[in-house]
Amino acid sequence: MSDNSAEVFHLEEEPAEAAKVFGEQLPLAQKYSELLARDGDLLGLIGPRELPKLWSRHILNSAVVAEYVEDGQSIADVGSGAGLPGIPMAIMKPNANFVLIEPMERRSKWLAETVVPELGLTNVKVLRGRAEEAPLANYDVVTARALSALPKLLRMLAPLVVSGGTILALKGSKAADEIAESKPLLKKLKLASFEIVTAGDNLLIEPTTIVRVTLL
Repeated sequence: MSDNSAEVFHLEEEPAEAAKVFGEQLPLAQKYSELLARDGDLLGLIGPRELPKLWSRHILNSAVVAEYVEDGQSIADVGSGAGLPGIPMAIMKPNANFVLIEPMERRSKWLAETVVPELGLTNVKVLRGRAEEAPLANYDVVTARALSALPKLLRMLAPLVVSGGTILALKGSKAADEIAESKPLLKKLKLASFEIVTAGDNLLIEPTTIVRVTLL
């Protein structure tokens, strides 16, 4: 007789690395993890199978990307979804300004009406809409995670970035292949360079791989 009972997924215990990454901002990260665990499945933000790796694969891997952001900069997180990587980065960089761009109403509403006020993130605004609807050439840095293949992503993000600004695309093992596919766009999108960098090298077991694209 088969067992048809639903699988139970438990929230990952907070890893020791969390305190090293967030420092005195850790309580905000803890609150964010609680909100994700509480509302994630119901609102289609993050599936229950992600709970056992919520910290290691999502929150911490997003937070360390803040290494490439400076105080005073304006950052757009496109396709923010559950607020990744934007919310952990904003926790890490309270003196930088973040705009989370998300087209789906239930996700943008959750970010604007639950996450931002409950965490008291005065450096975060939420824009419901697609990247094409955001103000152009308005951001020093634009981030995206698990949104699209790099060539399509660059066409979407490059118009948002100021001259000399950067795109930080969180990628995996195929980053080099995606860069090769994107090289023909250099001139058209006024891109200066591609570079594969990592974040969290001295903090995480698996550092975050990022394709950093600089604009002319």
